[in-house]
Amino acid sequence: QVQLVESGGGLVQPGASLRLSCAASGRTFSSYVMGWFRQAPGKEREFVAAISWSGGNTDYADSVKGRFTISADNGKNMVYLQMNSLKPEDTAVYYCAADYSVVTTTTWYEYDYWGQGTQVTVSS
Repeated sequence: QVQLVESGGGLVQPGASLRLSCAASGRTFSSYVMGWFRQAPGKEREFVAAISWSGGNTDYADSVKGRFTISADNGKNMVYLQMNSLKPEDTAVYYCAADYSVVTTTTWYEYDYWGQGTQVTVSS
């Protein structure tokens, strides 16, 4: 049983930083791509970042390039999303997802497993 559990969300002011964590369990993830998506109220789920566990290739949405960094710790089965210079438009529920692939994808429906999400609110 694959489980993805996110943590690290919260309420921060514009310009602040947060680090989201995703604990993955239930199988060996060396052949998986791990992704972060987000969904704001009334909006569609949106790709944020992805990393291939095998090769470390990364991909980012244009809206977060230069501000967010995705990383993975193979030994701990953990995936992180470091978010800097947060903006009010980053407010959303953030989801961790796993795709059985070695090539990163930005398409949410290609991901096989999802976490429950963690709320990030950026507001003054």
